Amino acid sequence: MKQIYDENIGYRILFPLVNWMFRMSYRHIKYVGKENIPTDGAVIFAPNHTNALQDALAVLSINSERKVFVARADIFRNKKIAKILNWLKIMPIRRMRDGASEVLQNDETVNRAIETLRTGVPFCILPEGTHRTKHSLLPLRKGIFRISLRANEEFGKEKPIYIVPVGLEYGDWFHLWDSLVINIGKPINVTEFVAEHSDLDYPKLILALREELTERMRELILWVPDDENYEKNWQELKKNPPKELNWFPKHSMPKWLLMFLLIVLSPLALVAGVVTWPLWLAWLIICWMVKDDAFHTSVQFVWQLIFIPLTCFITLPFWMFLQEYMYLARKFNRRNNR
Repeated sequence: MKQIYDENIGYRILFPLVNWMFRMSYRHIKYVGKENIPTDGAVIFAPNHTNALQDALAVLSINSERKVFVARADIFRNKKIAKILNWLKIMPIRRMRDGASEVLQNDETVNRAIETLRTGVPFCILPEGTHRTKHSLLPLRKGIFRISLRANEEFGKEKPIYIVPVGLEYGDWFHLWDSLVINIGKPINVTEFVAEHSDLDYPKLILALREELTERMRELILWVPDDENYEKNWQELKKNPPKELNWFPKHSMPKWLLMFLLIVLSPLALVAGVVTWPLWLAWLIICWMVKDDAFHTSVQFVWQLIFIPLTCFITLPFWMFLQEYMYLARKFNRRNNR
């Protein structure tokens, strides 16, 4: 029986297209700290969660390795969708909000995660458990620590288990064609951590690991304390962000050349827009139906992934023009709001 972590031809064919489309969906992508990814053990990626599907795609884009992910269990209720998600190497995980009886079913997911790690395929879990468009962190859930500790018990003597913190900073949570910094931090060697804290019982060991991972994740993002002064503190930090997390780089193209290209593209964009307006209208309607704004970039990405390859020569000029125009308009609006 084929396992979720096994290689398959269809996935390997689709992977470069998804990766390319993801990279093309952002004006600037910067990867920081790729050298921190261990090569001598089992790797669990732990990114912050602010932008729905895009967060998983960001981790997937770090390198060419296939990775196994988890997602909330309710989207697996439809058997056809569950089959597709499994093919995409995504497993269900139950959350406490789903009910205590549901959480008890996570044993199967934990076992599959451990087997994935044993085979050397990286595993990714978003430890906050839910996404939120804030420059902060929700309390980390215990699932990632239970998986890492179980893996260490079962094969930690063969190879170390690592948790790799990842900080994702988007220039804009609600629109594509902006910027993204993927900041990979120093890994936690769980095997060594357990040995160094042998005096702690299991619950205290989980708490200690959670504190360590929380601290390392905070260092990788523009973290703002989630309190009554959040907005004020965020505005202050935004004025002078750390260099590696400055997501407002200057436009690399000369202004005169940019304007020339926009003018040249505008007739093509007009024709493409007229010809393909039903597709764009469908995208806008779907976004309108999705009430959580943080999902809009994911909807747009999936839309692009499906329709742009199918209608490349027709839609591409319009897509390029629209994205460039939207980027410049948002940049102008940010400047006026400062």
